[in-house]
Amino acid sequence: MLKSIKWKHYIAYIVLAIVTVVFAVQSFSGNLKSSEIYMLEKIAISIILAVSLSMVVGFLGELSLGHAGFMCVGAYLGGKASVLLEPMLGDFPALIVSILIGGALAAIFGVVIGLPALRLRGDYLAIVTLAFGEIVRSLFMNSTEETFGGPLGMSTPRFDKKMLFIIAFVLVIACLAVTQNLIRSKHGRAITSIRDNEIAAKATGINVTKYKLVVFTVSSFFAGVAGVLYSYTNYTVQSTNFDYNYSIEILVMVVLGGMGSINGSIIAATLITFLDMKLQTILTGDLAVLQDLFYALILIVMVIYNNAPALKGFREKYSLKKLMAKIRKHNPAHAKDDEAQWDRVPTKIQMDEVLSVDLQVSSPYTPDKGGKETE
Repeated sequence: MLKSIKWKHYIAYIVLAIVTVVFAVQSFSGNLKSSEIYMLEKIAISIILAVSLSMVVGFLGELSLGHAGFMCVGAYLGGKASVLLEPMLGDFPALIVSILIGGALAAIFGVVIGLPALRLRGDYLAIVTLAFGEIVRSLFMNSTEETFGGPLGMSTPRFDKKMLFIIAFVLVIACLAVTQNLIRSKHGRAITSIRDNEIAAKATGINVTKYKLVVFTVSSFFAGVAGVLYSYTNYTVQSTNFDYNYSIEILVMVVLGGMGSINGSIIAATLITFLDMKLQTILTGDLAVLQDLFYALILIVMVIYNNAPALKGFREKYSLKKLMAKIRKHNPAHAKDDEAQWDRVPTKIQMDEVLSVDLQVSSPYTPDKGGKETE
C-alpha cells in the first residue's frame, strides 16, 4: 500500500509539518527570539499569499495585481471583528472567527470584482484589479477613527507569539491542501485548459466564466486569511502597507518560483521574505537607503539565472534534480531489477507459442480433376 502512494505529492506537507513541529518545540522551550518568531509569521503569511495568487496567475493564466487589496479587506474587516469579539469570546475563538470572517468577506469582494473583471484579459484585467486595490486602500485610509482608524491605522489585538506562527503554518498547510486538491482534480484540468487555450476550452463545453470565478474567489479568500494574520502580527493595520508595490512583490514570488509550481512559490516566498527582513536588520542608519537597491539587484540576478537562455546548460547540469539522479544512480541500495523480463510482460499468448509458429509459406491452391481447389 505504501508503494502505491505518490510521495512527491506530499513532500511539501511533510516539510511544512516538520518545520512547524521543530520551531514549535523551540518556541515552547524558550529558544526562539521574538525577531525569529516574527520572521516565521511573515514567512507563513507570504506563503499563503504566493500560493493563493499562483492559482490565478500560474494555473488560470490571468494577471492579477489586486492581491494586496483583498488582503487589505481581510486585515481591516477581520481585524475589526477581532477587536469586537475578543472581549466576548476570548483570544483563540476570536482569532478563528476573525479568520473566517476576513476570508469570507474577501471572497465576497472577489466575486463582486470577478464577475465584471474576469470578462477582460491580459493587461486590462491587471489594470482593473490594480484599481480595485487602490480604491480599497483609499476607502480605509479616509475612514473615521471610530470605524477603521483613519490614516493612522486601526489597532488590533496581538495573539500569543508562541502560538500564532503555529496557527499560521497550519493555515499554510490548509491553503496548500485546497490548492493542490483543486488543481489535481477534473476541475483543475479544466482550469489549466483555460490557461492553455481558452477558445478550445469553450469549444469542449467548459464553463470558462464559472471556473475563472471559482479560482478568483478561492484565491481572494486565502488573501483575506493572510490579511487577518497580518493584523494579529503587527498590532495595527495601516492602509499604506497594502499599495500596488506589495501586490507586485507577491507576484514576484510567484514568477520566481515558476509559473504553475506550488512548491516553487513556497520556496520563493520563503527566500524573498527572509532576504527582505535580513536586509532590514543589516542595513541600518545611513545604509538603509541601500536596502531597496540590494533587494532589486538580488531579484534581477535571480530572474536572469532562472530565465536566461545562455545559462540553460549550466542550470540543467548543476540542478538539484540532476544531482539527486546521480546520487540514486550510484547508490547500490536504490538499484532495481530489470523491469523488461519476458515473464513480466503481459501478453495474450505465451511467448513460446509465438516462437514455435511455422512461418513456411504454403503451396498455392490448384484445381483437381473434379474441378475442386486443393492445396
